[in-house]
Amino acid sequence: MQENEQSISAPPPIPPAQPGGLVPPGVWSALSWVRDLAFSVLIAVILIVFIYQPVKVEGTSMMPTLTDQERIFINKFTYHFGLGSIERGDMVVFWFPLDPTKSYIKRVIGVPGDRVRIEAGQVYVNGRALSEGYVPEDYRDRVSWEEQRVPSGKYFVLGDHRTSSSDSRTWGFVKRDAIYGKAVFVYWPLEKMGRLH
Repeated sequence: MQENEQSISAPPPIPPAQPGGLVPPGVWSALSWVRDLAFSVLIAVILIVFIYQPVKVEGTSMMPTLTDQERIFINKFTYHFGLGSIERGDMVVFWFPLDPTKSYIKRVIGVPGDRVRIEAGQVYVNGRALSEGYVPEDYRDRVSWEEQRVPSGKYFVLGDHRTSSSDSRTWGFVKRDAIYGKAVFVYWPLEKMGRLH
């Protein structure tokens, strides 16, 4: 008797399944792109809401450091979460004390406990003349202001362009709660792009 030999062959390979079953690869590519875009938008929103916020400068009170219509970034994180203290020389953005719907930007001159006075345009803090290289001679005024102690939880602020600035000399001290950001970076116009000091 003759044996029938049968060859047994392996079954044909199964093609790899596409992710998600029957969805074409182009759709997966589009979904991946949408996911990446949504993630990027989420990160941008977190940065803008909690850390950095773009702001447009309006007015001339901070010239020559900042000019009208410049665009800057302010850091809201540092002061909001108490990771940094407000120091003399910081350029801060705050809600205007006489109209909390408006924001102002000024330079901190006196911190809580400081004694501040101005004699013919020269600022004195705690009895010492303040060196203000950021205020050119053409931008100084000759106004005097009698000495006052900066109250606890408040700040004395001035614009760098003293002859055109409405500031603490006119409307008083700024409350700590009203200060919501520190000016840190100019991003427009491009020729002035850089960190603020």
